[in-house]
Amino acid sequence: MQCFARGLYSVWPRAMHAALPNLCALCGNLSHKTLCDGCDTAYWDESRLRCTVCAVPLPASRWVAQARYRCADCVAEPPPFDASFALADYQAPLDTLAVGLKFRARLMLAHDFAQRLARLARDNWLDAAERPDVIAPVPLARRRLVERGYNQAWQIARPLARALGVRSDATLLERTLDTAPQSRLDLDARRQNVERAFRVARTVRGLHVGIVDDVMTSGATLEALAHTLKAAGARRVTNFVALRTPKN
Repeated sequence: MQCFARGLYSVWPRAMHAALPNLCALCGNLSHKTLCDGCDTAYWDESRLRCTVCAVPLPASRWVAQARYRCADCVAEPPPFDASFALADYQAPLDTLAVGLKFRARLMLAHDFAQRLARLARDNWLDAAERPDVIAPVPLARRRLVERGYNQAWQIARPLARALGVRSDATLLERTLDTAPQSRLDLDARRQNVERAFRVARTVRGLHVGIVDDVMTSGATLEALAHTLKAAGARRVTNFVALRTPKN
């Protein structure tokens, strides 16, 4: 009887969550999902073409029927990472979702980001060899992790790895320098700011590593991480980001 009671107690919150509606994270209407169907269709149903390397939106003139395409910057000067997946541009109203996850502990948004990223990746992989061996979050400095209480990138990375059927590792990468916030710096300063800010805590030789973050802006942080991983012997690095800031 006690086992039955414990089982009922553990199932009850999930059953209630499925039965009772929430408020849509964007418009506030009642919804059984994180976003209502109207907001989902209006803002997530994106068909624009993106650079397969840095995920920046490509102009309409580059909409061609081919499996691999890159922006002019990635052709001229390829970054250290090999591929990037992004769900949409970092702009209103979707930017409020990233802000809500990062600064207001709206952790249910991380699971939604993860499920969407998993679907996007599965739809675009050409074969199973492109699946990462391990997925890790962009690490936070210890001070920021203590202040915030969680790493928003790890909140996305863990369910993403589970959805893709691969291993996740919260501490594969470590931030060794407590750098200034990237949002206050220009591109060159961003790169210098994080150039030597990370280290790899375990062997990655020969592995395909997936790196997860909530927002990709200049790409400087992800470049620094990819440099560090490649120097440690990683075979391939793929970025998974919820939102991507378009280049000016």
